[in-house]
Amino acid sequence: MGNQVDKLSHLSYAEVPTTDPNGLDTEEDGPRIGVSYIFSNDDDELEDNVDGAHLDHNQEEKHYDKCNEVECAIYHRDECIYEKSIIAIELETYSPENLLNKCKAGDLLEFVATSQYPHWAVYVGDFQVVHLHRAEVKNSVLTDASQGRRGRIVNDFYKFKQLSPEMVVQNAMEQVGAKDMELSWRNSECFAAWCKFGKREFKMGGEIRIGKQPYRLKIILPEKQSHVLEFQSLEDLIMEKRRNDQIGKVAMIQELANHLNNVGSIRREPSPH
Repeated sequence: MGNQVDKLSHLSYAEVPTTDPNGLDTEEDGPRIGVSYIFSNDDDELEDNVDGAHLDHNQEEKHYDKCNEVECAIYHRDECIYEKSIIAIELETYSPENLLNKCKAGDLLEFVATSQYPHWAVYVGDFQVVHLHRAEVKNSVLTDASQGRRGRIVNDFYKFKQLSPEMVVQNAMEQVGAKDMELSWRNSECFAAWCKFGKREFKMGGEIRIGKQPYRLKIILPEKQSHVLEFQSLEDLIMEKRRNDQIGKVAMIQELANHLNNVGSIRREPSPH
């Protein structure tokens, strides 16, 4: 019997480690330290079969409330490397059938539904996507992979230099069939983004978790407010971002309200001059 390792995860912001046991930084207006997900897995691996064998193609579209989306940005030191906001980018979603008419080979796709983790995939052409699902990289029909969720093209969420469409498709197709211990990604987003950008930071263990936290997750709140968490790796940050996506903006704000006893921890954005 080898050593057993418990999953490192948390259920709410009250359990996110900070530099202060009361949940507040000792430095005024300082960002909080995000949780490390070293042994934790994500997410949409819990969804049902997507290979089409048991899928009802007449199933109703799953509910999705765009007003409950969590808007956020990711920074590596001072550089913005990801942004999802109504102001910065188109957040419109489409039915799987309509999405097919907009896709080109090499596109990154995100399928969303209320109270579910977003599911990412790479469109490889001929109505097919490659995606990480239930600990296996699969080649599926787009409409099957969507599982009734609405979808959108998300090529521009991450700001890294994109690989050519041919290379993106090649990266995805070469991984089809990989599963379990062969996998280098914790979730569908990390896998799809790695195919698109080729960055090792999307892989498990792609960065050493030591020293100062170079990544910041800036969560956009109402009334020009924001909240910032710091992370040692992009992988850990993505796990937290996806958790926020799954619970939605209303629940996330409630968590923060319950946890932050000092209004100074939520920083007000400066007014434009």
